[in-house]
Amino acid sequence: MPRLRAAVFVFMLLASTATASPAFLLQPSRNADMVLVIAHRGASALLPEHTLAAYAKAIADGADVIEPDLVATREGVLIARHENEIGTTTDVASHPGFADRRTRRRIDGRDVEGWFTEDFTLAELRTLRVRERLPELRGKQYDGRYVIPTLAEIIDLVAEESARSGRLVGLAPELKHSTYFRGIDLPLEDALLTALAAHAHTRRAPVLIQSFEVGNLRYLRKRLGEGPSNIRLVQLVGSPADAPPGHATDGKTPARYADMTTPRGLRQIADYAHAIGAPTRSVIPVEVNGSLGQPTALVPDARAAGLQVLAYTFRPENHFLPRALWKGDDPRARNEAGSIAEIRAYVNAGIDGFFTDDPALGRKALEAR
Repeated sequence: MPRLRAAVFVFMLLASTATASPAFLLQPSRNADMVLVIAHRGASALLPEHTLAAYAKAIADGADVIEPDLVATREGVLIARHENEIGTTTDVASHPGFADRRTRRRIDGRDVEGWFTEDFTLAELRTLRVRERLPELRGKQYDGRYVIPTLAEIIDLVAEESARSGRLVGLAPELKHSTYFRGIDLPLEDALLTALAAHAHTRRAPVLIQSFEVGNLRYLRKRLGEGPSNIRLVQLVGSPADAPPGHATDGKTPARYADMTTPRGLRQIADYAHAIGAPTRSVIPVEVNGSLGQPTALVPDARAAGLQVLAYTFRPENHFLPRALWKGDDPRARNEAGSIAEIRAYVNAGIDGFFTDDPALGRKALEAR
């Protein structure tokens, strides 16, 4: 059989094997061609994250799925930013006319100061330019070139690039701060479903809706129903001691992420989601000597619950790699061989997909034998 891109094969299989349970997922496989390469905010190791240029580069470099983080403007338009606070990823601070928009907000239990998307119209945000979020590692050479894209523009881009490349590229939108946005009367969930339903591409391409929250995913599960769909839900899990933002206390939602990754917690997640997005070190920890250790029980436990496992996030700089995989001593150095070796270890541990800042290296890791 010719080699198939993971996104197409996986989701065709999902659609053809649907049952009354949300956990109708791909059976365990060690075939690297069936592992999803998800472009984390685009090809963000190479271009500023959440820009159309970064998404296009990711697709050109072989990503199966691209990931936009979604927040809302004042009028409720969905746009791509890692956070609703944009002081660190745009030049908003250099615009005197917006100086009075700087404020402090309580977001997911912590105080944040800066400029927030919900205080700007889309037209106002269009006057800003994007900046590199990690300039100390990735430089500033592209600062000022790109605007903040809307979700509609991202879907158009993915559809165009899919047609140009002859392969079906998926979308993995992450809903950011859902409880917060619902509290200010800018709910994200229905706006996302409306946008997905409005475009022919997102009515048939793989769509993975992600969130660190639980209530919004449960709501989406009810909205989507139990029938066949190209949309899958991904429960992101964070640091073990942290609680999901806006988490319920009804006994259906574990109090901490640590509880969510136990066998019982994973079975609860499988009631409404199809996969978990887990930090890399929860799948394979790093030993004291800086080498990768033995895989944890997370992948087999998730599989037993009927869930796929997507690991986040692989980045090519030494700074993000286990010390034993470093090349040289400069934490800023780009280390392609080390990144490929790290990804290969996780693929061998059985993950079903992974988020990477450099999809070209992710693809090389899957093709390495």
